[in-house]
Amino acid sequence: MAGIYIHVPFCKTRCIYCDFYSTTCSEQSKSYIEALCKELECRKEYLGDQPVKTIYFGGGTPSQLSMDEFKRVFEVIERIYGMQAAQEITLEANPDDLTDEYICALAELPFNRISIGIQTFNDDTLKLLKRRHSATQAIEAVSKCRKAGFNNISIDLIYGLPGETPDSWARDLQQAIDLGVAHISAYHLIYEEGTALHQLRQQHQVKEVDEDSSLLFFEMLISKLKSAGYEHYEISNFCKPGMYSQHNTSYWKGVHYLGCGPSAHSFNGKEREWNMASLTDYIAGMNSGCRPYEKEELSLLTQYNEYIITTLRTYWGIDLAELEKRFGKEQLNYCLKMAKPHLSNGKLELIKQTLKLTHAGIFISDDIMSDLLQVEE
Repeated sequence: MAGIYIHVPFCKTRCIYCDFYSTTCSEQSKSYIEALCKELECRKEYLGDQPVKTIYFGGGTPSQLSMDEFKRVFEVIERIYGMQAAQEITLEANPDDLTDEYICALAELPFNRISIGIQTFNDDTLKLLKRRHSATQAIEAVSKCRKAGFNNISIDLIYGLPGETPDSWARDLQQAIDLGVAHISAYHLIYEEGTALHQLRQQHQVKEVDEDSSLLFFEMLISKLKSAGYEHYEISNFCKPGMYSQHNTSYWKGVHYLGCGPSAHSFNGKEREWNMASLTDYIAGMNSGCRPYEKEELSLLTQYNEYIITTLRTYWGIDLAELEKRFGKEQLNYCLKMAKPHLSNGKLELIKQTLKLTHAGIFISDDIMSDLLQVEE
């Protein structure tokens, strides 16, 4: 099984924290769609004969596309790759794009999962972040999607926001729980260099939350969502039983995927490719038959390190039998040797030949992963 990721780079406006590739040049959407379809066609050999299990439209803001544009892309995917095996087809959307008319039209397309970028239910913070929606619109968007027949709904939240307190974060979490969605992703705010938010911090117009607050917010996130019946299946992701994101989980489990569109990444187990982050160059390259991209061959050691990073962050953990099968006895012994101190102090646990983070280990997961990695000599 394999996945397809479609990067839609268009946004009406730029959020001040975002460092994903996007553009406000929506007048190029028609040219982008044609270039995207050309890429889908010319790269049909990348996944070999693997059936496509998941399709994910990310961005950017994919909900900026029209129904005709979606239909064009789905027609090409169906013709080139087939969609008979597709179990999960996700659209990332902004709440204010999800009008009654738009959602009803989406329900006629193959989408069966909607991921809504809410971030917070605090209207003042939404304005600071330059989000286009209000808290009321976010709540209504979830209701409208459910009414249209979308039961697999995910929402994104951000914590560690400027001015956030335990009380305001608790209110965000309770509102998310009250919505009863199948899936919640929650990420700590990062002041990425080059973003407007980073500049505001440099100018002392906003203040980053301290480390103690960050840990408290993360503890609250885990505790409140677990109490509400959500499974903590990945460091930043929670779901109702069985409702984990199949597409994102494929990244963590090393499943092959094809990424199309500007800045999109692809992975086939042995190498990684990524398209250049420029819509203009992408369209020109696809029109000339010369896709602008870079490629990295993954050494066995790099593959081992990626296996550690991706699997340990999930509740499935590191399958030691699979690790030995892929990388050999020596790498298995190295992993166990480096894991021993964390097993002793209760940050890792070994259950039926599976190495997992404990609740305490989740809070220092980056340090544990770093210890298990091996540096090339």
